[in-house]
Amino acid sequence: MRVFKTQVNPLSEAYQANYAQMRALVQKLESHLEESRFQGTPEQMERARKRGKLLARERIELLLDRDSPFLELMPLSGLGRKEGFGAGGTNVSGIGLVAGHLCMINANVGTRKGGSVDYHTVFKNFRINEITLQNRLPTINLVESGGANLPDQARIFNYGGANFRDITRRSALGIPTISVVFGNATAGGAYVPGMSDYAIFQKQKAKVFLAGPPLVKMATNEETDDESLGGAEMHSRVSGVSDYLAEDEQEGLRLAREIMGTFPVQPPFFVPREPVLPPVYDAEEMLGIVSADVKVPFESRELIARVVDGSQFSEFKPEYGRTLVTGWANLHGYPVGILANNGVIFSEDANKGAHFIQLCNQKNTPLIFMQNITGFMVGKAYEEGGIIKNGAKLINAVSNSQVPALTLMIGSSFGAGNYGMNGLSYQPRFLFAYPNHKIGVMGSEQLAGVMEIVQRESARSLGQEVDEAKLAMMKQMLIQDAESKATAWHSTAELWDDGLIDPRQTRHYLGFALAVVHQHPFEGAQGYGVFRM
Repeated sequence: MRVFKTQVNPLSEAYQANYAQMRALVQKLESHLEESRFQGTPEQMERARKRGKLLARERIELLLDRDSPFLELMPLSGLGRKEGFGAGGTNVSGIGLVAGHLCMINANVGTRKGGSVDYHTVFKNFRINEITLQNRLPTINLVESGGANLPDQARIFNYGGANFRDITRRSALGIPTISVVFGNATAGGAYVPGMSDYAIFQKQKAKVFLAGPPLVKMATNEETDDESLGGAEMHSRVSGVSDYLAEDEQEGLRLAREIMGTFPVQPPFFVPREPVLPPVYDAEEMLGIVSADVKVPFESRELIARVVDGSQFSEFKPEYGRTLVTGWANLHGYPVGILANNGVIFSEDANKGAHFIQLCNQKNTPLIFMQNITGFMVGKAYEEGGIIKNGAKLINAVSNSQVPALTLMIGSSFGAGNYGMNGLSYQPRFLFAYPNHKIGVMGSEQLAGVMEIVQRESARSLGQEVDEAKLAMMKQMLIQDAESKATAWHSTAELWDDGLIDPRQTRHYLGFALAVVHQHPFEGAQGYGVFRM
C-alpha cells in the first residue's frame, strides 16, 4: 500500500484556530470524564472504608490481570440529567483481561446512592448486554446494589427484566456470567447472582433476598433478620444460591479470577503476525484537522492517515463517488475496510459504498465507518436520478453485512445518512464519537427553516395573517432546542454512543475494539435483500 501524502500545514491560521477549538472541546470532555469517576462524597467513601469495603474501581483494578487495559464504556450516560445520579449512572462497565480472557466487567458503585439502579443505568446495561452477546464475552458482575431506584420504578420496571433474560440466554450459548456479591442484592437485583452461572458471596456482607425483613414482616408477619433471611452463609450452606463463600472482598475477587482460569484460553480467531507500523503522521495533528465546527468540511483521508498502520491506505474507486472515501488499510495489524464521508452522499457514493461493503464481506474484512454526513442529496434532479433507490442499496448492504463493523462519529450525523453509515440502530459492534459530533434528523437551522415554511403555508391555506414576531420567536426557540439536543454531550448522555473519545486516542480505541471482535470467527454475508435497480 502507498503512504498517504498529507497536505496539512500545522502553521496555517485555520489549522491553529481549529486546534484551539478542538482542544477546548477535549478539555471539556476530560472534565466530564473526571466527573464520571465520582464514587461518592468523602463521607460516603470514609464510611465504606470503615466497613472494610473497596470502591468499585478498586475492585475492577484488583480483578484485572496485571497491566491489562480497560475499555470503559458509556462513562457519561445520564450526564447532566437532573432526575439521575450523575454521569455514568451507578455502575462502571468495560472490557479487560481476567485470567487471560477478555471479559465484560460490571461493577455497582455502592457508595453512590447505594448502587441503586436509575433510568440511565438500566439502559446502559441493555447496551452492555448487546455488546457482550455480539462479541461472546464472559461477564463478571461485582454486585453491591439496593436494586431499582424506587422513584424511577414506573419508568424502568417493564424494561428491567431484560437484564436477567440476557444472562440466561448467554448461558444457553455457553457464555458464562460470574457474580461476586459484596453487599446488598435485593428484590429484582437478587436475580443477578441467582441467574448467573457462578455466584460468589462475601461472608457477613452479602445480603441477597427478594424481600428484606421489613417487607417480609408486612407481607407475612414473620420476624427475621438480614443474615438469616439472605446472608452469605445461609445461601452457601442452606439455599444453594451461592456457590462459593468468600471471607473478604479480596478472596471474592480471587475466586472470580480462579473460575475464569478454569476455562481454557482459546487462541483468538485472528492475531496480527506482521510487524505493526505506527502512523507516519503525529496524532496530535488530528485536533487541527477535525473541524470543531461541523459546518466546516475537512478531508477525511487526513484523519485516516493518522489512524492506520504506516499511514498506508489503498483507496477503492477514488475517482467515482468522490464524497465517500472507501479503501483498505491495516490498524494495529488487523485488516479493515474503511468508509469515510467527505460530504453529502450522492447516488454514485451510495452505489460505491454498497459495492465496497459487498467486497469486504467477500474477503471477511471488518468495516470501520467514519461518519461526517449531512445526509443524502436532495432536489428534483437527484430524485429523478434515483437517490432513494441508490440510498436504499447502501442501507441494504449495511443492514445485511455480516462482518463486524465499528462506527466512529467524527462530525455531523444527520438524516438517513446516519443509517447509510451504520448508525446505532444498525448494531455496530462498537460506536465511539468525538466531542464535536452533532446528530439529528437535520441541522437546527434547516429544521427551523422547514417548520417556518410549513407554518407560513398553513396560514396561507387558512387565509390567516402570519404573526411575524411570534414566528421569529418560535423559530429561535426551535433552533436553540435542536442545537442543545444535537450536541455530543446530549447524545452520549442518552446512550447514543459507547463513549466520547479524544480524537488523538482513536487508533487505540479502534485497535482494542478490533482485538475484541477477532476473538471469535466471523464470516461475511452470502446474500442480501433485493437491490432496487
